[in-house]
Amino acid sequence: MSIEVNLPQYGMGMTEGTVEQWLKREGDAVTEGEDIAEVEAEKTTVVVVAPESGVLSKIIVPEGETVPVFTALALIEGAAP
Repeated sequence: MSIEVNLPQYGMGMTEGTVEQWLKREGDAVTEGEDIAEVEAEKTTVVVVAPESGVLSKIIVPEGETVPVFTALALIEGAAP
């Protein structure tokens, strides 16, 4: 089962964010709550965390791309071993 990692809305006025850096790569195991990406939003850098444990199976939004809040950034598959 795939779990979407969405860009959260960190503040009421936040409408978009730019993926600055992926801290994990496709195929890496991730743990729930682990930092997986850095996003610039409203002139500050925030981290996106894994919503569940599993394997980062697909990065949808590449580094440098700006997307609206709640956009799927990546997919996590199943439970990490």
